[in-house]
Amino acid sequence: MSENTINAALRRLGFTKDEMTGHGFRSSASSILHECGLWNADAVERQLAHVDIDSVRRAYARADFWDERVRMMAWWADRCEEMRHGGVVVALRA
Repeated sequence: MSENTINAALRRLGFTKDEMTGHGFRSSASSILHECGLWNADAVERQLAHVDIDSVRRAYARADFWDERVRMMAWWADRCEEMRHGGVVVALRA
């Protein structure tokens, strides 16, 4: 799926290009997932599709950290719902 596909979906949802982009969601997720201290940094990177430069290793790495990534995405969905419903947004660590 291309970045343009994600951005077009965001526009249909009512976000302007100045409010949010696909990369903005990825950036926010990366920052929050890394800084909350709950997840293995390698699991976060794998979930964000930041892949190994070794093509052979990359071909066999699709299930790396699978169980942790499933729990992480459930946690992330809960955080997004909290923010959507006006939950308390906590400043990230400096």
